[in-house]
Amino acid sequence: MTVRRRSVLAVLGALLLSGAAGCSGGSGAADGRPLPSPSTSAASPSALATPTDRSPHGVLLSAELAMHTARRAKFSYLLGTDSATGLLFWAPKTVLQLQRSGAVDQLMVLDTTAYLGGDQATAARLGGRHWERYSTGSGGDVPYSGLVDRLNPVVALAAASAADAPELLGEEKLGDTTVQHYRVTTTVDGYVAAQTQLTPARRDALRTALGQGGPTGLTLDLWLNDKDQLVQLRRTAAGGTARLDDTVRYSEFAGPLSVQAPAETDTFDAGTASLPPLRP
Repeated sequence: MTVRRRSVLAVLGALLLSGAAGCSGGSGAADGRPLPSPSTSAASPSALATPTDRSPHGVLLSAELAMHTARRAKFSYLLGTDSATGLLFWAPKTVLQLQRSGAVDQLMVLDTTAYLGGDQATAARLGGRHWERYSTGSGGDVPYSGLVDRLNPVVALAAASAADAPELLGEEKLGDTTVQHYRVTTTVDGYVAAQTQLTPARRDALRTALGQGGPTGLTLDLWLNDKDQLVQLRRTAAGGTARLDDTVRYSEFAGPLSVQAPAETDTFDAGTASLPPLRP
């Protein structure tokens, strides 16, 4: 591990600790109150986020720090043939709001609680209540963590900055934004092993989400804006009988985004029942 990589991990660790300290006492969102926007005044890695090392590896490390500092963004994705839009908070706690294309129901994840529904079909099935609530219980796991970590830009950048020989492919345009296009090659195992911030259970869930027993070699294409923020990610791989082709776009980093849990009176508590499967 390089000296620069160790310094980045140290700063990320400090950010994680500051986020955890600021979250003691539980999630207000899970109590039906708006989720407070994470503070941007916590320990900032700005000195490392604009390094003098502008090699491809140095820029990817800078992007990892920049995205960790942003803490939240809007996204749209195409995972295989499944498409959706939503909001994702990756720090200080995990929050996901997801609306899949062609579907009327929604998914919300607020730390250790998941809500499914929000549509009339769910209300008809539940006797008027629009949402089912699932809890992970005392284990403290994040529901649907495989999907959450598949979408998390910090997870992708951790894998990219840990990979060997990243390449700068050049300047491109994404809509009205001028971006720099980088590419790295790794493996599914390498992608997962780079996630030292995740629990073993979450690393296993991420491996499954990326196609356990299928793709092995993995190509990451990353498009960064002039603030070293990840605006588009593409993962491609093939192997065995499976093929992976994901594209995720991010916008409105650190913006005034919020997610609110459904009202208790509109929620059916499914307890710690098994989470319904999601596709992909």
